[in-house]
Amino acid sequence: MMNDAEIQIQFPKPGTWQEFTLTPIYQDKGGYRPPARYTPAEIPANQAPAMQAVVAALVGLAEPWQAVQVWARLKEFYAPEEDDPMRTAETVDLTVEAVNPQGGRRVFTSRDYPAFVIMEPAAVEFFRFFTKDERV
Repeated sequence: MMNDAEIQIQFPKPGTWQEFTLTPIYQDKGGYRPPARYTPAEIPANQAPAMQAVVAALVGLAEPWQAVQVWARLKEFYAPEEDDPMRTAETVDLTVEAVNPQGGRRVFTSRDYPAFVIMEPAAVEFFRFFTKDERV
């Protein structure tokens, strides 16, 4: 069962990846969503590599597009293996709102950029760390 949690990341200066605000959107067991916003300085060091993976995916956006907001969601997909044909795996999927110098605005998904599906286990742990997914 997947939850409906997401992480929103805003970049106030498009293309300046070291400046952002990360906001987890989720409900705890009581249905309450604790307010929380994180700046780069508040990201724990052990979570920094996963944030860098997100930024690396964003850098792949075609010029002149620059990300201004990102939505990250945990997804499950069918990933069969020879010894486990019913195996599923979790990924972090990104949806990216980007702008260009002419003032254009567009949303990109993993259909546009397969790199927006981040398969590294560290990215899944990053997502769970910030959304307090109790299923871990």
